[in-house]
Amino acid sequence: MNKKETRLNNIIHFLKIRNSITVKEMANHLNVSEMTVRRDIKELTADHTINFENGKIMFNPQSSLSEASPSYSLESEKEKRNLQKELIGKFAATLVEPNDTVIIDSGSTTEHLAHYIPGGMPITALCYSMNILNELITKEDISLIFPGGFYHPNAQMFESQQGIELINQIRANKVFLSAAGIHRELGITCMHNYEISTMQAVIKSSVTKILLADSSKFDQIRPAYFASLECIDIIVTDHYLAEEWQEYIRGVGIELYLV
Repeated sequence: MNKKETRLNNIIHFLKIRNSITVKEMANHLNVSEMTVRRDIKELTADHTINFENGKIMFNPQSSLSEASPSYSLESEKEKRNLQKELIGKFAATLVEPNDTVIIDSGSTTEHLAHYIPGGMPITALCYSMNILNELITKEDISLIFPGGFYHPNAQMFESQQGIELINQIRANKVFLSAAGIHRELGITCMHNYEISTMQAVIKSSVTKILLADSSKFDQIRPAYFASLECIDIIVTDHYLAEEWQEYIRGVGIELYLV
């Protein structure tokens, strides 16, 4: 656990003991600057772990988190299992057909998908993250839809209520989803609560739901639930996926590709 994660957990644990505290008092308690505390507050309020009202920091009693989640950034994720992610994305690109309307979720694996979609193929593509947009914007014959909204640097994702309303008006053949955690009982999860509404909107707007995830994501649970496994039609993952998971996925009627 790095210094930031340790600090975030200290804030959560302290607030569980004491009802509320000011920014200055928390800075003194942690022996850091008030600016550092304010940055931490911004992150914890984004995940609805704490509330910050009238200058007071308070733990959110409705939060299910007892600890802060590990830090996530898209750039650091690109360095993990990159070969497997590239193979998954390259194969997933073969599932895109001419004249499809597709939605591509944010993430490091879906970036490879966007990269390998061939130029010159007439499709309509909706995306909402900077890295996916950068891959698609130079390709010929792709009609792009970008909902926009508030920018979240860690995930390079844009989200807003207006963006979700636009997504609700779109109908897609296929949505390519990413995930931070996949669990048999607790479903498919991501790292941040701000992702949930967008993820659920793109699922509702698409006929075929395709999940791209390397094998390390299975049996993992992250804070923000957005879908059950039962809503997924196709999973593309790497050949390191455990046999019991392969049997389970096929047993519930999900089409499985191992690359």
